[in-house]
Amino acid sequence: MSLIKNLKRDFIEVFNECSGTRTFFAPGRVNLIGEHTDYNGGHVFPCPLSFGTYVVARKRKDNIVRLYSKNFKDFGIIEFTLQDMIYEEKHGWANYPKGVTKAFMDNGFAIDKGFEAVFFGNIPNGAGLSSSASIELAVSVMLKSLFNLNIDMVSMVKISQKAENEFIGVSCGIMDQFAVGMGRKGKAILLDCNTLKYKYTALDLKDSSIVIANTNKRRGLTDSKYNERRSECERALAKLQEKLSINSLGELTNEEFEENKYLITNEIDRRRAKHAVYENQRTIKAVEALEKGDFKEFGSLMKASHISLRYDYEVTGKELDTLVELAWKQEGTIGSRMTGAGFGGCTVSIVKNSKIDEFIDNVGSRYEEIIGYKADFYVASIGDGARELK
Repeated sequence: MSLIKNLKRDFIEVFNECSGTRTFFAPGRVNLIGEHTDYNGGHVFPCPLSFGTYVVARKRKDNIVRLYSKNFKDFGIIEFTLQDMIYEEKHGWANYPKGVTKAFMDNGFAIDKGFEAVFFGNIPNGAGLSSSASIELAVSVMLKSLFNLNIDMVSMVKISQKAENEFIGVSCGIMDQFAVGMGRKGKAILLDCNTLKYKYTALDLKDSSIVIANTNKRRGLTDSKYNERRSECERALAKLQEKLSINSLGELTNEEFEENKYLITNEIDRRRAKHAVYENQRTIKAVEALEKGDFKEFGSLMKASHISLRYDYEVTGKELDTLVELAWKQEGTIGSRMTGAGFGGCTVSIVKNSKIDEFIDNVGSRYEEIIGYKADFYVASIGDGARELK
């Protein structure tokens, strides 16, 4: 709780006093398997982490919004009015809360007064653990509480995704926001991104744990090839739709794809579509394996996922490949793959508890030798979704 006390102290420093403030939290997320399938109408298998974004906030009596982040102190207090909700590059990180607030207003929710808020996130920024979705859902639960709005979590998830798509300009699928908003302690979520049907699966890894490794190679989604991958898949889908009655790549089995892939004449588009189809099927099989306690099969599907992301989807890069290959060679590793959008960011591994220290030492030292700078490691614990902290 000292973190919350410190944040309240920061609020007083920034905004002079903190009477009437409330505190909110939204986690980061890690995706165990099912990468780049969400916007292709497939399945994903993420879980919320115990670290994330904290917000201390209160309503104002006028229409001014004032935001401050401990992570981006150089920006100072960012101020705008509810009538001036436009994307401004100079506002940096604050475009995320601004975009969510605007999306709420555009959806008819009565946000009739401004607010002031201090943010602090302990997700490594740019690591691919969903710091943006974490900010979006923290703001969503804050708006719901401060303005007494009648809105459920799935609707807040959709509004947050819309803000990132339309206000920020990243064509993300719904996985990140869904995992952050709907997360449950100790569980992963199998989500069908086509229908939004979902089920929780207990993450009972017996004598093993999830280890996240951050390459420390920064990446920005808007200027990465993320949107390009999405458009490649859309082109492939359009070719398949000349013959097949489907709305998304996630509707195809591997066999159906193989029978009809000749329709996709562009070889690069064909490889992108192959990844989306096969990764979706891998994700379904992986959850079945986990529920049976077949960790060996789960690990081999994680490996196949990374290989497909490397060669068919081409979103890994030297840093991610190095971390994953070192993990595969390490005794006690059940499975390892890149997680998130790629182009840098993090890997996720399942490692025997008795071998975690050795794993971090060996993988970490070899990575630094090869790449020239350090990776950071976190043994993940699975937390709850976005909420107000009482």
